[in-house]
Amino acid sequence: MRAFIASSIGVTCAAALALPLAAPAGAASDTPAHSTTTGSVPAEASEPAALAGSTQSLALSPLSTASARAPGEPVPVAGGQGLTERDVHPFSMVGVVWDDVDTELHGTAQVRTRSTGTGRWSGWQDLETHNAEHSADPGTAERASSAVRGATAPLWVGASDGVEVRVDPGAPDTAGSRGASAAPVPLPAGLHLELVDPGEDPQELPATGAAGADRAAVQGATALPALSRSATDAAAGYAPGAKPYIGPRPRIITRKGWGADEKIREKAFAYTNTVKAAFVHHSATGNNYSCSQAPSVLRGIYRYHVKSNGWRDIGYNFAVDKCGNIYEGRAGGVTKAVMGAHTLGFNTNTMGIVVLGSFSGTNPPAASVNAVAKLTAWKLGLFKANPKGKVTLVSGGSNKYKKGKKVKLNVISGHRDGFATECPGARLYKKLGTARTSSARLQGR
Repeated sequence: MRAFIASSIGVTCAAALALPLAAPAGAASDTPAHSTTTGSVPAEASEPAALAGSTQSLALSPLSTASARAPGEPVPVAGGQGLTERDVHPFSMVGVVWDDVDTELHGTAQVRTRSTGTGRWSGWQDLETHNAEHSADPGTAERASSAVRGATAPLWVGASDGVEVRVDPGAPDTAGSRGASAAPVPLPAGLHLELVDPGEDPQELPATGAAGADRAAVQGATALPALSRSATDAAAGYAPGAKPYIGPRPRIITRKGWGADEKIREKAFAYTNTVKAAFVHHSATGNNYSCSQAPSVLRGIYRYHVKSNGWRDIGYNFAVDKCGNIYEGRAGGVTKAVMGAHTLGFNTNTMGIVVLGSFSGTNPPAASVNAVAKLTAWKLGLFKANPKGKVTLVSGGSNKYKKGKKVKLNVISGHRDGFATECPGARLYKKLGTARTSSARLQGR
């Protein structure tokens, strides 16, 4: 899918990738890229052991329009950059990054990869060439970090050991120019191809008991089990017989469970005051993954956000896969108001939920929509938010609402409600009404 410039409603949704370009391929510094933001507290001293993973960063070069090409291969565009077909160390996720986070890529980016299992090359696949809609809010240390970069969405391609990439410039938005022709917009400076190896899956460990959700996550449980309604109320501090509007806590796979390498993220946590709303996203990493591969996809996104984008941690607070499994996202406690980097301008007092996949032309599985309903019924209920209600949020600045503007939104909104973007994809966006109704019913409303 092609993406459009930030001022259009075609900007796409997904998390971006990039790793410090000064580091050699496959190596990256684990030093935090920026200081702790206001409201942060020190992380716990005891953390799970790190799992292997790596990122290869390869500089792109100008492509010759006169170079030989196979029948059916696209003709290089003047000003385009890329890499010709080559062998690389194994990877499973791919994306393109550039130096300036405030610069858009007005063009197209395509890759083809070679499977390690079959040795066959794929056809050309599009990378979603977005930038601005996923990020920490303006004015925060995370957004202002010198390590933050512009990037396409990452694409999950499965185990691969060969790659070819082409990035072509595109024409600018000519609205209002009375049809006047315009030269292609030059590509951003510092284009690099990022090849992410998510590492191995963690070993299975016994699940924890019902109580102590945040403590259990720190102590190494791979999953927090689902709780009954009464157990959920008790865990939230309500006396027996009380009737708070909180949905039963669903099963949540912890960061330990999906294999997050806790050494690569920033060690402190950042919080906001409350959780008033949930923004639903799609990852735009494609639908070509199995449920058993979902933890690897999530580790790839996490590494992409931290090592490639320069963020403090994965941007989303929670993730949901095509089988309806729910995953803990950004660290800091699943019951707490952890500040994410998911909806530019609206990260304060909200949470971000990403459904792994691309849903602009594909319907989301019912299991995924149900998981969003279960998660929001519980988490929003902890903060007394009605999933079918409206809420007024103050924009931190986006391409849709200027900084300081008060905006009335659904308590469960899609990314496109706060930013001019295609995210969470038209097909998933249409299912949010169903999620709101189900979520409210689970709360007992």
